[in-house]
Amino acid sequence: MSRILAIDSGLTVTKAVIFDLKGRQIAVARCNVPQLMPAPRMVERDMDVLWQETATAIRTVLHQSGTDPGEILAVSATAHGDGIYLLDAEARPLGPGILSLDSRATDTVAEWDATDLPGRSLTLTGQIPHVSAPSALLAWMRTHEPERYARIGHILACKDWLRFCLTGEIGTDLTEASTSFTDVRTQAYSAEALDLFGLSDLAHALPPASPSAQVVGTLSAAAAAQTGLRTGTPVAAGLHDVTASALGIGAHEAGCVGVIAGTYSINECVSTEPRTDPRWFCRNAVELGRWNSMSISPASTTNYDWFLDTFCAADRALAEQGGGTIHSALAGELEDALTRASSILYHPYLFGSPMGAGPSAGFLGLRGWHGRGDLLAALLEGVVFNHRQHIDALRDGFAPTEARLTGGASRNPAVARLFSDILDMPVTVTDTDEAAAWGTALCAGAAVGAFARFDADPRDLVVTSTRYHPDPDRAAHYEARYRLYREIGDEMPDIWRRLDALGDRPRGSVHD
Repeated sequence: MSRILAIDSGLTVTKAVIFDLKGRQIAVARCNVPQLMPAPRMVERDMDVLWQETATAIRTVLHQSGTDPGEILAVSATAHGDGIYLLDAEARPLGPGILSLDSRATDTVAEWDATDLPGRSLTLTGQIPHVSAPSALLAWMRTHEPERYARIGHILACKDWLRFCLTGEIGTDLTEASTSFTDVRTQAYSAEALDLFGLSDLAHALPPASPSAQVVGTLSAAAAAQTGLRTGTPVAAGLHDVTASALGIGAHEAGCVGVIAGTYSINECVSTEPRTDPRWFCRNAVELGRWNSMSISPASTTNYDWFLDTFCAADRALAEQGGGTIHSALAGELEDALTRASSILYHPYLFGSPMGAGPSAGFLGLRGWHGRGDLLAALLEGVVFNHRQHIDALRDGFAPTEARLTGGASRNPAVARLFSDILDMPVTVTDTDEAAAWGTALCAGAAVGAFARFDADPRDLVVTSTRYHPDPDRAAHYEARYRLYREIGDEMPDIWRRLDALGDRPRGSVHD
């Protein structure tokens, strides 16, 4: 039986997933990859540990599924975008990989924002630089870590590092190439873009870019020994997980917005022409002649994870001891809270916001009679409100009429209904749990001829999906709450700035 192995490396977990050629998920194995936070705003990971954990996940999924390595037709990786994974001239990791949750370049971007650089960047590259963009991180490094900067040999994305570990070949794909340094019109690297950010001396370090659905190497003997895969197995270029998710949920069609509710709030529309706006990034899609416009912020279900870790640790342990899950244990509290009137509004800005890194998270309208369920309902509502802010921007440019939703929380019908009511549009959730992995598996299959094209999806999405329709009364209710949520956000920038400044002053210190 022929199968495809997909690797999906997120911000906390790296996964190996095996699919058959009908798109059925055979098995998945997950390994945690520790985050390193050596200083405020710095979020990193050890690159060698990432590869070791990924290799472990591959060995585990082969064993669990009883898959003979000879059955694997091709391998492909997807991973979180932005951030940077640097190699020196000898192709060894040049310090830890920097994750897209990192905001060390906040001051760098603020300095740029005071000039005409953002507008010039939007016109040239299709996007305004943000704190975890390669452009901003490299400019920060040039100033604050000049010795490390001088040793840069190769600039990679997360999945490119894994591809290098699999094959020994350095390169990227079209989607990752466009995170900072391509011309949005030609979709190719631009010397002008490098010069715009003062990074012209790094032209040599940009990796060659290939179409996502192209074989770019084969599994090395060393990688085969570590993973249990067969030496010589074809490896495809892979792609950014945002675009992979769009493929995996069938959201690369006109009139559709893809919504990924994960660590990041990701909202995207695919087009056959570049459309730029400061509210979204216009980047390369899987093939030349297609663009993926994504409006994103690190403010989605990472809030839910934080809530569970902070307020539900004992309940989670109890639920798991009984063979259940904390999600099921909280379902009743959530459902009850969603039927009650509530004054609580939550802004989900633990790690960032659509307005940048300055705003912070917070509950407003909290009263003594509110319980944990009310807080959870407000938190999830705030997460969906944040998605809506991004989707409202995309509606101006692409006029989507339906949404395709994925992410762990989308498996909860209450959450999926919340998305439909707050967005006031039909929302479809596919049965494929690992959407990004399936997206990169489609590319791998197309690369070796198992599929006619990267978008020749063999699944019957009508049969394997659940569709939610908005309730008019609930939609009107959430519309009023959303308007107040946005008004509060519009009034808060100076307060958020002053709150953020308090974090720079240790308790008990003497200051003006």
